[in-house]
This record gives sequence, structure tokens and C-alpha cells, in this order.
Amino acid sequence: SRRRISRIRSRWSKRRTSGATARVFIGVLRRGLKPRPFKTGCGPAGPSAALQRCATQNQMRPQVSPKAVVRCEWARSELMIRYHDEEWGVPVHDDRRLFEFLILEGAQAGLSWETILNKRENYRAAFDGFDAELVAGYNKRKIAQLLWNEGIVRNRLKVASAVRNAQALLRVREEFGSFDRYIWQFVDGRPRVNLWKSHRQVPPRSVQSDAMSKALKKRGFNFVGSTICYAFMQAVGMVDDHVVRCFRHGVIAAGEKNP
Repeated sequence: SRRRISRIRSRWSKRRTSGATARVFIGVLRRGLKPRPFKTGCGPAGPSAALQRCATQNQMRPQVSPKAVVRCEWARSELMIRYHDEEWGVPVHDDRRLFEFLILEGAQAGLSWETILNKRENYRAAFDGFDAELVAGYNKRKIAQLLWNEGIVRNRLKVASAVRNAQALLRVREEFGSFDRYIWQFVDGRPRVNLWKSHRQVPPRSVQSDAMSKALKKRGFNFVGSTICYAFMQAVGMVDDHVVRCFRHGVIAAGEKNP
């Protein structure tokens, strides 16, 4: 079957198959054996088609990833995961950041923390970057403007409390030198690292948050109930309430700090 062999030679020449491979294939025909499809890599029909199939299969194959990171169970959405990984439980000692969390925690009352985080940039813009000196000077006209701002929680009591708290914070700063020095005294200046095995074990308040709430109210602060104070303490790293299995538990002991 010289014609058949000739056709095969022509076909392999077009595919640019090496001469050695073609000679082996033709030898198989001469011995009367049934030829098998040429295979390279992931599939038949020559090197080019095989490479294409390999690329397609590699794209479809699930990527092997490292062991899944264990987080506190409440961190599920992208926003909450980022907040959990980068901020929650990390000590804050900057007065402006402390004031920010105090206002945001008060605004959260009756809402979810994720709702507040979604409005965080709007709050920063609306409240002059949480500059307590500027916020303390807001008048009725400014408060009325804020109540028209759809980017924040438009609750008259919460907006008014932000101004009141700014004024109270300035008084504390004048007496103690900084709000940071005053507020951290409720945990003796060092984070309290808890050892919760489940998020369900985390309390909504503590002896320290009760004392903080009582003291802040006496100094003229508003929206500072014990539950709000405890959430504030968690946010600014006064307590580490990451569950023990969470990869963030213990970073406070390692000395990590936020500005």
C-alpha cells in the first residue's frame, strides 16, 4: 500500500511532525499493525492541539490553595473580612481614630456594623474627618444639613450626640492631655486578651465597659451605654475577642498597633 504510505507521509509533513516519528508510524503500517492516534501531553491530534487542550484543562482544574484561613465566624462578606483582618482588635491610640469609633459605634445602635462600615467614608466626609474640634463647633444649621445627608444614618439624636461627644472629648483632653490616656485607663493601659472558643461565648458587656459607660455619661457623653462601650473596646483593641482558633488572635500580644 505505497499510496497509503505516501498519503501518510504527506499528512505528517503538513503537521510538521519530526521525521523520526513519521518513520515509526510508517513502520507500524508495514508490519500490518493498527496505528494508534498520536498523543502528546493532554490529548491526540498532534502537539498544537494537545497544548490547546492542556491550557483549557488547566483553566478548568481547581487551583490548589493553602489551608483555609480560620477567622471569627462573623467575618463573612468581603468588607467584614477586610475589617476583621486589618482593624478589629488592633490597639488604637490616636485621638481622632478613637473619636471616629466612638461616633460610629453610637451610630450603629439598632443597626448592623456592616451597615455602618458601608457608610464609613460618608461619615468621614460629613464630619470633617472626625476632627473633634471642628465637630464640637457644629451649630443647628450644620446639624440640619447633616440630617439631609443620605450617606449617613439620619437620626437627629445620633447626629446631635456626635457634636455633644466632641465637646465632651475636648474637655477630657484638656484634663488628661489626650482622650487616649483617659480611655485606656479602664483596662489599665493594656489590652485584655480573652480566650473564647466560640463567638457565642463573647459577652455583650463587661465590668470594664460598665465602668467606662458610667464615667463617660458623667462627663457628658451620649450614646455610650455599656454594650456600645464594649463594642468600642473591641474595635480599638482594648480587648481582644478573636476566638482562639482565629488567625488574628494574639497579634495584640505581638505588639501590632494601628495609628
